Amino acid sequence: MKPIAILLCSLLSLAAVNGQEAAEKPKPEVFAFMEEFSNLPKEQREEFQKKLAEAQRLFAQKRVFEAIGKANEAAAIFKGHPDLQNLLGACQVEFRDFDKAMEHFKEADKLAPNQPSILFNMAELNFVTKDWAAAETNLGKILSMMAKSTKPEDIQLSRLVEFKLLLCKLKLGKKDEAAKMAKKYDYLDDSPYPYYAEAAIAFSEGRDIDAEVVMARGGRIFVDAGLLAPWQDTMVEFGYIKGFFGGDLEKAETAE
Repeated sequence: MKPIAILLCSLLSLAAVNGQEAAEKPKPEVFAFMEEFSNLPKEQREEFQKKLAEAQRLFAQKRVFEAIGKANEAAAIFKGHPDLQNLLGACQVEFRDFDKAMEHFKEADKLAPNQPSILFNMAELNFVTKDWAAAETNLGKILSMMAKSTKPEDIQLSRLVEFKLLLCKLKLGKKDEAAKMAKKYDYLDDSPYPYYAEAAIAFSEGRDIDAEVVMARGGRIFVDAGLLAPWQDTMVEFGYIKGFFGGDLEKAETAE
């Protein structure tokens, strides 16, 4: 079973993804949970942060049960922290309990609205559970937040988000919008987007061989399997292919 990409970011240090230069030092957003947290005794704040950091470390090592245990210890000190809710949601994703995961992500979004990391996690669940309309909404929000960023890592992520948005539009019957999106970037772009976007359109039109050819071409250009992996996983999640690297490429499902 393919892993689902989930982001764990610290909302206490997360800068708004708005393309501003670091030298401008934009003021971080202030949320109600921050004031509530700051009102805790110093010892409790430090203990919470220690337990949350340990829970995140355990999660990164795929020690999910231990991560939940440590996260629950942190929750006993302060439950209303979006980073904690985000982590608990990520743990439930590992168990494929998407309903519980979404409850945690929605709670995190309620505590700190419209943060890219949380919206991305919600959109990922929308995508894998085939809630295409909700995925389209959340992916669109993320793109608007990242539109002006010039960081290479943000550009790569935004291209992947945009590709997922294209696929959602195919499922929602917005084929003209999807076709327009597929032509947005040419083959000089520093991401696999043009190849996978063209392949998605081809798959949606029943041109499986054309799709296979263009993805193979992209694989020769972007030889880093780590770079291609999320694009491949997205096509698998969407249902167009079963395998690509070193195996037979099969169409699993056509867009409606």
